Amino acid sequence: MRAYALRDWWHEKGGDCEVYQPLENTFWGYKLGCQFYNFIQKKMPFLHYGYFNFLELASLHRNPGIIFGSKKFLKKTKEFSPDLIVSVHAHLNHGYFKLSQTIENRSIPYVVYCGELADGNGFSRHWVNPAVDLFASPYQEGCIAAEKRGMPSSKCLVAGPLLRKPFYAQDQSFDRLNILNKYGLHPNLPVYLLGTGANGVNHHLAIVKGLIKARKKCQVIALCGSNHQALLELRKIPPSDHLDVVALSQVGATEMVSLLRVADLMVARPGAGLTTEAIVTGCPMIFDLTGGSMPQEHNNLNFWKSKTGSILSFYSISKLINILQDKKPVPRVEIPLEESPNLFLDALIKLVK
Repeated sequence: MRAYALRDWWHEKGGDCEVYQPLENTFWGYKLGCQFYNFIQKKMPFLHYGYFNFLELASLHRNPGIIFGSKKFLKKTKEFSPDLIVSVHAHLNHGYFKLSQTIENRSIPYVVYCGELADGNGFSRHWVNPAVDLFASPYQEGCIAAEKRGMPSSKCLVAGPLLRKPFYAQDQSFDRLNILNKYGLHPNLPVYLLGTGANGVNHHLAIVKGLIKARKKCQVIALCGSNHQALLELRKIPPSDHLDVVALSQVGATEMVSLLRVADLMVARPGAGLTTEAIVTGCPMIFDLTGGSMPQEHNNLNFWKSKTGSILSFYSISKLINILQDKKPVPRVEIPLEESPNLFLDALIKLVK
């Protein structure tokens, strides 16, 4: 998400760029590792503690001499001949950085943009390499975490979130009633937004069934993303006198902004992407920890708790229903964006020049 957002902003500045995923596209073993990561995120998040700590210790991508598929990476990079490389992944900041410095008879500026919101057990040491030209993070907490692990403060930048364009300078003429009418929703009933991450991980069907059983009078907008099975099942649920369900597949950034602003709250896992989008729109969140939580998710929970003093989360659908029936305010964090990520873009342009 961050890579493609940066690509679009860079194009707007008149530059040329390409998004490349070395781990998925250079060696089948690394691709399997990424697929395994996605699998345990969907099925058994708690297992990621073992996987995460294995990767922290194994350091598979710190030594350029033992990186499989390095020739493909070098070939791809030589063909594009970049003036700048930006990494948005923890495991691309050591071995791949060193490989990039062997491509031409010049030093290619290398920047790390770390999307982690705060420090925690899931803040990988692989994010930090004092040899790179710049370390950027959305908020001060990320830079502090990097400095604790050896990143020079002179190379750290609090760059703000890196999101798609509609999240910036949000439309002040926003009409909530108009958005509700678009989806056939009632203005006097609560609207719950069920969020889904990039991998389509969600428990929407179980949540909706729990709401029906509890006869909770509300309206649900369920974002299913790439989870087509969940989409089909949710669309089979008939409207009732106490619950309406609007099931959507993948939505654009403009629509996502509208949904976050119209919702009374969002229920989602504490991934960095969705959590950041909730922060910049001021949408209250209840965190889905069904099946356990991943180390990286704890970083985002730490950030949320540091700003609100409390977290609402659940490990079972019955707990979520109890929270929704409690009528207590759901914590929210609101940190509006600037009109563009120019602070970060200007820093990149300075490195290129």
